[in-house]
Amino acid sequence: MGVRVAVVGGGSTYTPELVEGFVLRYDRLPVDELVLHDIDGERLEIVGGLAERMADKADSPTRILCTTSRDEALDGADFVIIQLRVGGQAARLIDETLPPTFGTIGQETTGAGGLAKALRTVPVVLDLAEAAARRAAPGAWILDFTNPVGIVTQALLDEGHRAIGLCNVAIGFQRDLAKRFGVDPDRVQLEHVGLNHLTWERRVLVDGEDCLPSLLASDAEGIARQVRLPVELIRALGSIPSYYLRYFYAFPTVLEEQRGGHTRAQEVIDIERELLTMYRDPSLAEKPDLLARRGGAHYSEAAAQLIASLYTDKGDVQVVNVRNDGAMPDLPASAVVEVAARIGRAGAVPLPLEPLEPDQRGLVQAIKAFEELAIRAAMSGDRTLALRALLEHPLVPGYEVAAPLLDALLDAHRAHLPRFFAASAPA
Repeated sequence: MGVRVAVVGGGSTYTPELVEGFVLRYDRLPVDELVLHDIDGERLEIVGGLAERMADKADSPTRILCTTSRDEALDGADFVIIQLRVGGQAARLIDETLPPTFGTIGQETTGAGGLAKALRTVPVVLDLAEAAARRAAPGAWILDFTNPVGIVTQALLDEGHRAIGLCNVAIGFQRDLAKRFGVDPDRVQLEHVGLNHLTWERRVLVDGEDCLPSLLASDAEGIARQVRLPVELIRALGSIPSYYLRYFYAFPTVLEEQRGGHTRAQEVIDIERELLTMYRDPSLAEKPDLLARRGGAHYSEAAAQLIASLYTDKGDVQVVNVRNDGAMPDLPASAVVEVAARIGRAGAVPLPLEPLEPDQRGLVQAIKAFEELAIRAAMSGDRTLALRALLEHPLVPGYEVAAPLLDALLDAHRAHLPRFFAASAPA
């Protein structure tokens, strides 16, 4: 019997990535039904139409179903992929543009913007997970691609859900490094360590041999250009930092760029508008090249690979967001980390790691404390907890910034934060 996959947020412009991943891999992962759910019926119709044409062109047995009913989507699902965005790109634009006016970086997955996104996202995802527990197939997996992935996955696991977090950063590095070494990606394994969007590649194993030292010796400049950091810093670290670490390592530079008016959110808004116009074209039956500029490169590979390994009990190694369980000595067993793990039918088992370097450890522990406080604030609607979370984040320079910034963010997202404004709601 085949597999039923539900995609919550199926009207996303990302969805053709997923469709490609599943219809082209049917022999390895027999997805009989791919159910796209979205609360925006118009977007769902546009994206769903392209998805059906893609499946038809590939002669795929996979049926594409579209529904605005959450319950209908979840019914009998073996896997539930969550890729929603509470408040849409308009909320993201606020997360990116409001913090710089208070003297700190605006970004949707870290810092003040990351907190705002977590506050409005965690309750919605947990509500979805509760519905999935009632309606999905027994033993169904929740795969979270919704940012901030680490925080959302932590919340899901803390509440006892069968969940794994998924990000495309590690697979992107793996594919890029495989090209550099001229080998098949399957021959490259990363020692990817840290938290979601706060990671370092400490080893790059090609056929089991660590090639990172030779790479840094021969092409540190190329790595530096890729992650947009000084080459001297790359050499000092002795590892490849995620490009999200640029917010920490190059704070003044990034803040100046943002104050100059550059926002990724506006870029994505413009790209999505163009993509949806393209998706409406009845002659289009494949994902357009423009989608690569939207972000999420290799998302389809990562998602299909993860689901296939969970389904077939393959036991291969993939980078996921999973409970630490002692793999990273620097954090509690209950902490969700982003590391290489062995994937099988029972889930993801993280591979043991050596302790972090002191500077990495300090940053990771501070961000994990921020994440824990952010989840508590999101679930309770407690402003004091939200303020403490913001104060703990290294990108926020003290109470004088944190307090008024929090008030501004909460007010700007009022419509999506009912727990914070329940007392002020009209009777």
